[in-house]
Amino acid sequence: MIQAIERLLVDDTAGDPMGGLKWTRKTTEKVSVELRSAGIDVSANTVARLLSELGYALRVNHKKRAARAGHPERNRQFEYIAALRRSFHRRGLPVVSVDTKKKEIIGCFKNPGAVWAKVATPVNDHDFRSDASGMGIPYGVYDPVRNRGHVCVGTSHDTPEFAADAVRHWWVHDGTKHYQRARQLLILADNGGSNGPRNHAWKHAIQTKLCDRYGISVTVCHYPPGTSKWNPIEHRLFSAISKNWAGKPLDSYETMIKYLRTTKTKTGLKVQASLIRRGYRTGVKLAATEVARIRLRPHDTLPAWNYTIAPRQ
Repeated sequence: MIQAIERLLVDDTAGDPMGGLKWTRKTTEKVSVELRSAGIDVSANTVARLLSELGYALRVNHKKRAARAGHPERNRQFEYIAALRRSFHRRGLPVVSVDTKKKEIIGCFKNPGAVWAKVATPVNDHDFRSDASGMGIPYGVYDPVRNRGHVCVGTSHDTPEFAADAVRHWWVHDGTKHYQRARQLLILADNGGSNGPRNHAWKHAIQTKLCDRYGISVTVCHYPPGTSKWNPIEHRLFSAISKNWAGKPLDSYETMIKYLRTTKTKTGLKVQASLIRRGYRTGVKLAATEVARIRLRPHDTLPAWNYTIAPRQ
């Protein structure tokens, strides 16, 4: 029953990556009707109870946003992403959701949250960056079908090259084991940051580190601006990680990796984690000739947000 509800709401769920709360655009009555059409007879009240068990919550409106309209193509892009996901799933091809989680300072610093303990863990009274032993940059790759996460922790900078290295790391250590015959990959990403749609360095890194090296075509779909909470990785992986290390100081990279690897949920989430100590340069500019050599095919639907990069033979 719970699995049926999760499948039904897969394209209509958003969530808080820090608190773990989730919400959906569908009402309990609508979910009840759709379950009945699938042969599962449950009332709206039962659906409400099951949604609560899955971590969904009723939310009230908060006057916090500026009076600014959303992107006019928002719904069209959501529908296109949902259609592509269904197409890839039907053919048994991998679909992953990617993003960079909040950077963490490594050291004896306060981590928000509370834990059951006899005494409180003493931490530094100020979060001075100069007192840290380093910075942890977690870039996550989440497979929503298998409910598996792979997080690469960088120690340098969140750059397009680092993002592509994290996806490549997932492909080598996890993706090829479960999608051995796949020659196509769908990536769901946000609309900014190191994997933004206008970032030529991101596309070039995908070309060289994935497409050319492993002979696969990579399709990337970006969520519209201001809709990152609908990216599955936010509420299905990052929120679970935040809850797992809540109230526990990340005093070393080893501690951070340990909490990532021990992140689990009742719905079966498992997480792998790796540390990447390589240094990444910021502000790298690609020559026009390199950009021109990217084998990029923009899609007919919203080409600025949807494109496929093919291997160069």
